[in-house]
Amino acid sequence: MIEFQHVHKSYNNGFIALKDINLKIEQGEYVAVIGLSGAGKSTLIRCINRMHDITDGSLQVNGVEVSTLKGQEIRTLRRGIGMIFQSFNLVSRMSALKNVLVSFVPDMPFWRKALGIFTKQQKIEALEALDQMKILDKSFTRVDQLSGGQQQRVALARTLAQKPQIILADEPVASLDPVTAQQVMSDFQRINEELNMTIIMNIHHVELALEYATRVIGIRNGEIVYDGPASAVTENVLNHIYNGKLKEELTMV
Repeated sequence: MIEFQHVHKSYNNGFIALKDINLKIEQGEYVAVIGLSGAGKSTLIRCINRMHDITDGSLQVNGVEVSTLKGQEIRTLRRGIGMIFQSFNLVSRMSALKNVLVSFVPDMPFWRKALGIFTKQQKIEALEALDQMKILDKSFTRVDQLSGGQQQRVALARTLAQKPQIILADEPVASLDPVTAQQVMSDFQRINEELNMTIIMNIHHVELALEYATRVIGIRNGEIVYDGPASAVTENVLNHIYNGKLKEELTMV
């Protein structure tokens, strides 16, 4: 479980990104975080894996207070939390398989890291992750030769290989065409349902959020202004979240 209690986040320039966030997310939920640009969506999910430190309040993941962790404790936390980015964060000159194998590097002995030697079991698990994402046939293809959707699937396979309990996704379909975005969102939905994996996604595409997520959190000016089932989101709710600027926001995507 993920629990925010009176969480605040401000930056050194004085900008307040999150204001008194109180939130519980249970294991197996598929949550979409929506709102205007700069509303605090990315900050919210990046606090969960300590990419950003909170300024005040309590943030716990499975009963562990995230803000007090140090060194190896932070690395252990992040092993259980996969992170998917808009830009895929793949090594373009390497094959899909080698990109997935990178997920094992943090736990490897130094000499294996230095020589790039992976065990047979690690290779099997990496191939299984690619197969799970239905991209096994691209295992030995350089990722810069893959489409955007295929690259995002490789990124998902890399995350699955580390066997996380939680996946955080920061605008994972923002750079994809509409058809491919639908396919990738379906992949997230399948992972959520088949593996009972918690997925928390910051997303601009409101229609995709409502179609695929089961729960929607709306943020405006750093505050949660809506938290409920995706099926209950109405035009009035969207106007409240976006302060009447939804159409303007969508033209910026």
